[in-house]
Amino acid sequence: MHVVITGAAGFLGQRLTHALLARGELDGRPLSRLTLIDRDAPVPPSDQPLEIVSRAVDITAPGALESVLDERPDMIYHLAAVVSSAAEADLDLGLTVNFDATRALLEGCRARELSSTRLVMASSVAVYGGELPAVLDDMTALTPQSSYGTQKAMGELLINDYSRRGLVDGRVLRLPTIVIRPGRPNAAASSFASSILREPLNGEEAICPVPTDLDLFVMSPDRVIEALVHGAEVAGEAFGASRSLMLPGITVSVAEMLDTLREQGGEEALARVRHEPDARIEAIVASWPARFATRKAERLGFVGDRNFREIVEAFLADPARND
Repeated sequence: MHVVITGAAGFLGQRLTHALLARGELDGRPLSRLTLIDRDAPVPPSDQPLEIVSRAVDITAPGALESVLDERPDMIYHLAAVVSSAAEADLDLGLTVNFDATRALLEGCRARELSSTRLVMASSVAVYGGELPAVLDDMTALTPQSSYGTQKAMGELLINDYSRRGLVDGRVLRLPTIVIRPGRPNAAASSFASSILREPLNGEEAICPVPTDLDLFVMSPDRVIEALVHGAEVAGEAFGASRSLMLPGITVSVAEMLDTLREQGGEEALARVRHEPDARIEAIVASWPARFATRKAERLGFVGDRNFREIVEAFLADPARND
């Protein structure tokens, strides 16, 4: 099986690459080749038994993915994206990367009649917003309140339509806020949700830009990677009329996150968090809903975290947590 990953140099792309290599197969078929794509060529893991091709590709350039699609991959993970704050700050950049490149990818599959190629796109909780019910489900209308959410929603609708027409076998996984990301803060509006835990637990200061009564819908990195793998293996028709679903995250307030920080790191760790309100970040994050009924995902076998303490403990046990 030939698997392509766009955004392969990113946090999720790297972890997905290692997960697939550890499995050695996908959907019951042995992996034969991995093609890793990003703006800068991803560094492939060494000493692997299968062919790994790493390419530096600007997916926004005309025809950028043609040579990859000419190889007729069996599976495409579309993870490349401009994150929330960056997409809000630069509308053209967000549209070009998050929407235009997605459409070009779908058109490339259509032109080559890759109807059996499975395409998994990572979407976001940001596709929802505005006046919403207390608890959402997969049938709740998409009313994003950010450019990032709008661009992801448009990509979702295209994938659903191309799948309905039999032009590609798509599926879209709406990701909760991922906590705790390793490494350093990035340009995502939700970046603070990891940094207010990661930095204090590593002995560094962090800034909390939102009120502590703000609720978030979160999922751990390990569960997200498991979901990406599982999502590729679920039969397309099992998704029903909509190829999109919300992954089974858990609801937690910022106050509860900080309470868990105190439990795991003590008062010293909690004292490393400074509260500095940022109206721009709060406006984006507060527009994202925090409570979902994820019956569809659960019916299809997706698994979430049991509680927030489990997420923090998994981070502390991860030897690569600072990578």
